[in-house]
Amino acid sequence: MNRWRSWSAVAVIGTLAVTGCGRGDGGGDSAPSGGAAIDETPATGEVTIWAMGNEGEVLDQLATKFEAENPDATINVTAVPWESAHDRLATSIAGGETPDISMLGTTWVGEFAATGALEPTPAGLVEESSFFPGSWGTAVVDDVAYGVPWYVDTRVMFYRTDMADAAGVQAPATWEEYKTFAKALQSQGADVGVSLPPGGFDSWQYLAPLVWQQGGDIMNEDGTEFTFETPQWKEALEYYASFFEEGISDPVRLETGEIEQKFISGEVGSFFSGPFHVGLLKDQGGEEFNDKFGVAMVPGADSRTSFTGGGNLAVFKDSQNRDASWKFVRWLSQPETQIEWYGISTTLPSVQAAYEDPTFSKDPYLSVFAEQLGDSKAPPAIPTWAQVSAVIDQEIEKVTRGDTTVDEALSTIQTQAESIGTGL
Repeated sequence: MNRWRSWSAVAVIGTLAVTGCGRGDGGGDSAPSGGAAIDETPATGEVTIWAMGNEGEVLDQLATKFEAENPDATINVTAVPWESAHDRLATSIAGGETPDISMLGTTWVGEFAATGALEPTPAGLVEESSFFPGSWGTAVVDDVAYGVPWYVDTRVMFYRTDMADAAGVQAPATWEEYKTFAKALQSQGADVGVSLPPGGFDSWQYLAPLVWQQGGDIMNEDGTEFTFETPQWKEALEYYASFFEEGISDPVRLETGEIEQKFISGEVGSFFSGPFHVGLLKDQGGEEFNDKFGVAMVPGADSRTSFTGGGNLAVFKDSQNRDASWKFVRWLSQPETQIEWYGISTTLPSVQAAYEDPTFSKDPYLSVFAEQLGDSKAPPAIPTWAQVSAVIDQEIEKVTRGDTTVDEALSTIQTQAESIGTGL
């Protein structure tokens, strides 16, 4: 999932956060309420939903089934390209012309919730425990849920099984095994043992798990202070940089479109990515390549925590059909619906029970993703995360190029993050 932003959109959100009707409007300390509970009667009336990327292109196929089960309801799907989605949502909130429901990138929830435009999830709509903990956390801001996770994404290790077998190594479970494994793949002809981004857009998603795996975090427990100048961050960034210093990773970033071909050719021995890459590799590598690659949970320290993202569904306070909107969101959260949705969109279910279906439990690739989702985490749901993460990306690049030290980079990240603030 792309999470493109423009600084003009961030500025709009910043203004809305100050003037909106959510926290900080002088309304007291009580948590926002999700309003009246949603009953079990059939949905009626029209609902407009904005969905991004491929999900927006194919959601109509699933919406027709909801309409068949609710004959007096109509779901109008608007497909929005990811690259313009953030700006379009910001503009719609500023102009008071929001849809009933919108899909949100998981890292957007904090900033849009801060505007006061989103309605908190009604009590009893869904069971929090039915979702993966890391995924549910992406919908929660200041202990209040805004919408529900719709689909999830996480990173696992893709690796050349033929090279690993030839080198006599197995997929790594620990940091120590990880570096040995990557070097072993190089001994079998790979130029790059593991492809890691040397900085730039969203590189933090590869570094933060190394912090989480040691018990560290981005913010303190009560979410009031950033914690970048800690031993866990230092060890994580030193370890990450060592892959470039030792020639295990290439300082040139490989994007989707390049990495598949280099992996298939054997130039790259391993990399980390989401479930969409399984299909890409099968299509581009052909049938003869299917037995030459596998996936494994990310190697770890005290845990094997990976990054989690995906897409959430939120209902706007200005919805013209609140009741039917939440009923559609609830229906999309049912395990059987999510299994069917995977067949249409190939996006992973957010509800844990869906993975009991053979579609996932019997698949050698998807079953690994399901296991990884049980140990995955998202960044804090704060309105300023786009700015803070951009600083991390910038400093990672400086470290991997040798332009700054790890200590200097973490000091810069801490200082700038404190200057940016949380936006809450």
